[in-house]
Amino acid sequence: MLCVRWLGGLGAGVAALRPGPAGPISFRAGIRARRVSTSWSPVGAAFNVRPRGRLLDQFGEHRGLFGVPELSAPEGFRVAQEEALRRTEMLLERACSTPPGPETVFIFDELSDTLCRVADLADFVKIAHPKLVFREAAEEACRSIGTMVEKLNTNVELYQSLQKLLADKKLVDSLDAETRRVAELFMFDFEISGIHLDEEKRKKAVDLNVKILDLSSQFLMGTNFPIKIEKRLLPEHIHHHFVHDKNHIVVDGLHAEAPDDLVREAAYKIFLYPNAGQLKCLEELLSSRDLLAKLVGYSTFSHRALQGTIAQNPETVMQFLEKLSDKLSERAIKDFEMMQGMKMKLNPQNSELMPWDPPYYSGVIRAERYNIEPSLYCPFFSLGACMEGLNILFNKLLGISLYAEQPAKGEVWCEDVRKLAVVHESEGLLGHIYCDFFQRAEKPHQDCHFTIRGGRLKEDGEYQLPVVVLMLNLPHSSRNSPTLLTPGMMENLFHEMGHAMHSMLGRTRYQHVTGTRCPTDFAEVPSILMEYFSNDYRVVNQFARHYETGQPLPKAMVSRLCESKKVCAAADLQLQVFYATLDQIYHGKHPLRKSTTDILKETQEKFYGLPYVPNTAWQLRFSHLVGYGAKYYSYLMSRAVASMVWKECFLQDPFNRAAGERYRREVLAHGGGREPMLLVQGMLQKCPSIDDFVDALVSDLDLDFETFFMDSQ
Repeated sequence: MLCVRWLGGLGAGVAALRPGPAGPISFRAGIRARRVSTSWSPVGAAFNVRPRGRLLDQFGEHRGLFGVPELSAPEGFRVAQEEALRRTEMLLERACSTPPGPETVFIFDELSDTLCRVADLADFVKIAHPKLVFREAAEEACRSIGTMVEKLNTNVELYQSLQKLLADKKLVDSLDAETRRVAELFMFDFEISGIHLDEEKRKKAVDLNVKILDLSSQFLMGTNFPIKIEKRLLPEHIHHHFVHDKNHIVVDGLHAEAPDDLVREAAYKIFLYPNAGQLKCLEELLSSRDLLAKLVGYSTFSHRALQGTIAQNPETVMQFLEKLSDKLSERAIKDFEMMQGMKMKLNPQNSELMPWDPPYYSGVIRAERYNIEPSLYCPFFSLGACMEGLNILFNKLLGISLYAEQPAKGEVWCEDVRKLAVVHESEGLLGHIYCDFFQRAEKPHQDCHFTIRGGRLKEDGEYQLPVVVLMLNLPHSSRNSPTLLTPGMMENLFHEMGHAMHSMLGRTRYQHVTGTRCPTDFAEVPSILMEYFSNDYRVVNQFARHYETGQPLPKAMVSRLCESKKVCAAADLQLQVFYATLDQIYHGKHPLRKSTTDILKETQEKFYGLPYVPNTAWQLRFSHLVGYGAKYYSYLMSRAVASMVWKECFLQDPFNRAAGERYRREVLAHGGGREPMLLVQGMLQKCPSIDDFVDALVSDLDLDFETFFMDSQ
């Protein structure tokens, strides 16, 4: 999962720069390479041992979180935010007094960078730091910076300084492509706040933005809210599957993997039972988004949200989803029939396949057909081995090595956080990745990537190196073994490292478009592409060794694992199409022609294939409607692009250095500094059609008959 913070009109940060050659920066074009440090050590060994107390630095200087001196104590957040706000006022004055030109974009970007360097860091600390005082201080910093961003987004003089630049055709034509794109992105974000409207409408837009923020927060909380039900209403023999609260059962999820059909059915019907308050909240959220979109000049919220994406507009998204659904239809029906057959075999009295069944029965079929018990694989996937595998892959593809680096005192928030230096064979240090990989109390249960500091070219010609955090929830090592990963954990590690490399290798001049700060339907391409590498035996064979015996993971086991993922995959894909279509309809033409529940029922019957269950409202648990409103299709689109890049460029040889360099040059280096479709065209050497995207996803479902041949020997 990608975590990127967008600060209204000022985006998620950008760095300023003077005019120069178009495109990303090349280190070979004059920026000094960073020297190699003798404190770096091999990455594999560093992750297969428990960190010992930092004895060597107990008398050293207290550097502060991420090496920021002020953040050696919680009070430092106030110092950091006050300095950021002081500098913001100075840059604001400069932006409004500078004649329109490339310098205007530079100043806007520096404004963004100044605020985001505090806000992005604080955004991470407020959810991940184990100490409450740090979390509270970070929360306050976020509020303070957020207030300043609201002021800037409604500052007419600041807006006019950018408008003057973009209204001058001669000036715009003189800008290089990246500078022009960044200026347009700033303007787009400004106008979402309604700043170009008259005073009355502008106030309405500001009020709607505030309302949407509040409703989003309220809806998000409601998506996870547990349901209490009296014990007497459920059969006693399934009580032990749920949490108890005196005379009540607490249902806090769908229990999708529970072997007992009745447990899954009960959880589904109880957890998805309509809540009037949550329903009202969703209706108001969708209505408010529509009103705001119309106010700032769009026919629907979806049209506004999709500007600048690969898809560009909701019509293209719906064409993509409908064509994909048509191509999947027969395969999905066969998947459902196969699951129903398994249900009939295990539960002949109640064999109709229902929406709570697919996760469980597809898992049963996978296990029966392929023998992929995770415990058989874990010994081959020690964390150190997997990190070494990533190191080998990046070295062969990109000439990059990962080195473990000893953090200074106070630099990390928990002693088991590892710091990695990302080093190129000729360019030197490219950036740092902090690896917060292990479980701990109160840590969010999600795997994601956080940008702490975006890359940018500074005024002095130095490149501001990117800093990111990868957060996973892996088990700690034991006395007898290092941390061992399931195949799913290993794939997630590769996925998140794809985001990190996007950040590390982005070399845009502007922080506003650095690394993963790009359109949503392109942002997951580098991470999903890494999943293809993680499922290729030639890659896995480089690192998967039994932690005790050193025995390599047999090829047949890797093949079985990969093929098992295709079991019922068409039905899984069909479910995603249903969700994405529902999202488009909710954010399409308003007022909606039916209630959100009636639309859910109608869309489920048309785009999924399993019946709607009366008195349920799954949409009220659809948390992605907040962060991915009108963009839920993005994961499917990103997977289609990643599939095409894999097949065209890496399938024949996953270590092809020329293809790796082209991938860096055409895709990763640009971040969000180019239109996403131009990046796709640059890598594939053609402009893919909707049919190409659909075919890429569907062809991934085809079974590899070599696997069956090997397993039959």
